[in-house]
Amino acid sequence: MRGPVRKFRLALTMLTGLACGAGARAQGGPPPGPPPLLPEATVRALAAEVSGTAAKRTAQDLTLFHRQRGSRGFRAAADRIRDRAREYGLQTEVISLPADGKVFYGTQRSRPAWDADFAELWEQEEKDGQWTDARRIASLEARPVVLAQDSAGGEVSAELVDVGAGTAESDYLSEKSGKDVRGRLVLTSSQPSAVLPLAVKRFGAAGIVSYAPNQVTGWWREDETLVRWGHMGTFPAPETFGFMVSLQQARAWQERLRGGKPVHLRASVRAGQHPGSYDIVTAVLPGTDPALGQEEIVLSCHLDHQRPGANDNASGCSAILEAARTLAKLVREGRIPAPKRTIRWIWPPEIEGTISILNARPEIAARAKAVIHMDMVGGDAEITKAVFHVTRTPRSLPTVVNDVAMEFGRFVNTQSDSYAAGNAAAFYPLVDPEGSKQPLQAAFVDFTEGSDHEVWTEGSWRVPAIYLNDWPDRYIHTHKDEIGNLDATKLLRAAFLGAANAYYLANLDAAQVPALWEVVRRHGLERAAGTLERAAQLRAAG
Repeated sequence: MRGPVRKFRLALTMLTGLACGAGARAQGGPPPGPPPLLPEATVRALAAEVSGTAAKRTAQDLTLFHRQRGSRGFRAAADRIRDRAREYGLQTEVISLPADGKVFYGTQRSRPAWDADFAELWEQEEKDGQWTDARRIASLEARPVVLAQDSAGGEVSAELVDVGAGTAESDYLSEKSGKDVRGRLVLTSSQPSAVLPLAVKRFGAAGIVSYAPNQVTGWWREDETLVRWGHMGTFPAPETFGFMVSLQQARAWQERLRGGKPVHLRASVRAGQHPGSYDIVTAVLPGTDPALGQEEIVLSCHLDHQRPGANDNASGCSAILEAARTLAKLVREGRIPAPKRTIRWIWPPEIEGTISILNARPEIAARAKAVIHMDMVGGDAEITKAVFHVTRTPRSLPTVVNDVAMEFGRFVNTQSDSYAAGNAAAFYPLVDPEGSKQPLQAAFVDFTEGSDHEVWTEGSWRVPAIYLNDWPDRYIHTHKDEIGNLDATKLLRAAFLGAANAYYLANLDAAQVPALWEVVRRHGLERAAGTLERAAQLRAAG
């Protein structure tokens, strides 16, 4: 069998090279081929209409709000999305679901809303035997990320005690590091929620100041000025607060403490949990087919995050809204036919919002045939170091939706690479006037966790969901996840991919199966070639 297997591998390798190597052209080479799956006129209409500038403007609006679940800021952002979707001609609804810590959605206990009205942290100095404010360290108004989510209110003027990680009894009780933290503020390298049980509940600390570093990437701890988003935990409701500061600030305090000089802080917080609601905007472009119109193709994101939360996830929310604007406008103007299936858009709080709406409105899950989920899709790679991913469903949920997404993703890769390389007559540049000209270079990867696509694809619902996302992003979950980090061209391409995938799937019928089958067959052969190649490498490695 060695001869046939060798020939089969050679054929697969040649096929893979033809399919994947189209983007690697020398300057002046032939332009890339026509678009896949959709008629060329439809793709030209989508490419001409979609706007990264419009998407970035929406993202900028969203970054003005501190979008914690159930908060006033989240509702304000939801209203902004609702109003804009209505302007675009979509049928919109805001679904308000109780969130009070008592109602359950499936097996998920709803979390009560959390709002913060005021928070400041001041460093104090002693004058005439009195501690007075000398320097403001943190302000909710200027930088909301400084107050850990779910913090309670409080007024404290006390010394700062460094407890290191603060997650083990030895951080408080050993002879070497034993510290009296009762009535004091503790400085920790851990998230506030991890320190709360020992520092506050057991040893009586009055509050927490955390310099927890950002998530691990190749750029981890490289920027010592980053302030990371912190969390106190939801159940039980915290009875105190947590402030977040930079590693730079923490080190300055630690140096003083090692020198025997006290650090005295004053904290003032007005915040807390309260009964609220998950206010979830949803919009539809109705399908025209009497039967297929009852089925839905869904574009989703998550709207909640700390301010500014630009790439995570104002980018995904604005990109799916731009896909909505593009499709609605082209249909209204008669430039493309109305879709046969209904296309739905949803802007929930992350994970918990999707779980809640699918349990409260099960007809949405029942009608959904595919989901295009976007979470972080606009990061300028030169700034954030992001790589754009088109992520498949779990292997337990095989679907042609993966192949459709890969085909459109490769199309954008090829077009953007050709344009960036300076080739004449690049078929669709897909470049925004206010964005970059660099190629997309999307990676096509197997299922990874991390966002609402998990909910759609898990066993309760089993709705195929592709996941468009950036990773890494060195500024995720920090105060530097800013609008200036977003690339209008990348937002344009994400919106184009969302619109193209959704529109194709919304119109898929028996007549299109032969062309789709060719795509599925080719991708299957490529995956087989990859599997054989990996097996050969493992054998060679012994």
